[in-house]
Amino acid sequence: MKKQTAMKSDWIATARTLNQALPYLQRYDGSTVVIKFGGNAMGDDAAMDSFARDIVLMRQVGVNPVVVHGGGPMINEMLDRLNIQSSFVGGKRVTDRATVEVVEMVLSGRVNKRIVQAINGQGGRAVGLSGKDANLMVCDPARPELGFVGEPAEVNPSLLKQLFESEIIPVIAPIGVGRNGETFNVNGDTAAGAIAAALTADRLLLLTDVAGVKDETGEVVTQLNRARVEDMTETGVIAGGMIPKTETALAALAGGVRAVVILDGRSANACLLELFTDHGAGSLIREK
Repeated sequence: MKKQTAMKSDWIATARTLNQALPYLQRYDGSTVVIKFGGNAMGDDAAMDSFARDIVLMRQVGVNPVVVHGGGPMINEMLDRLNIQSSFVGGKRVTDRATVEVVEMVLSGRVNKRIVQAINGQGGRAVGLSGKDANLMVCDPARPELGFVGEPAEVNPSLLKQLFESEIIPVIAPIGVGRNGETFNVNGDTAAGAIAAALTADRLLLLTDVAGVKDETGEVVTQLNRARVEDMTETGVIAGGMIPKTETALAALAGGVRAVVILDGRSANACLLELFTDHGAGSLIREK
């Protein structure tokens, strides 16, 4: 009897949650949400399956999700196995010709197909792409000392829009193509921001390994605007690895993205909590 009572309580709680989510389900119906899924957030198979279920549910309720992924830990592992030395300048990987071949192999192959398989395994319809497909992401060299590291110069989202019409979920590896056909390694956050701007996305979700942007007391700030982010950066409150993420957020906002959220991708159902609950998750950044 106690077990049945507990189960009934769980069902009631689930029904109440769905009821409370209705305004948000209506709000995001037909919207585009770009999710940057980082290598550190991928975790084990259980974490991957949980993320995939969230993405499939988003598509099921009318959202157009676009997954842009990283894979730094997997790249490092393969470079070590191949005895290819790697260095970083300003947090970006110096990418020579040998390294960019490994980066493309790992991101477009191993990592991309693992995410696609996970989404399809949960009943979704996902297709793996890179920025080279259909000239999705045309790049210029970022800085000469970085080698084959690119900055998106043109994003051509027509293929993504065609996939939306067929209810297919794009999963994109951050590999770009140069003006002369070169292959470029692109920072995953940068790629996600550029793609979100090209799609005029309603939301860009940057999944990372921290709870969000923290203030000087160490508390997560749940609502920020451009002026607050710039002030916190100038005073050193936003520092280290959070700087490129907030820079990506501000660039995406300038490109037309409605809002950007920095949140902990290791938390269960982080994307659903952000989109479909009052509480949300992480730090939401708007223009004003």
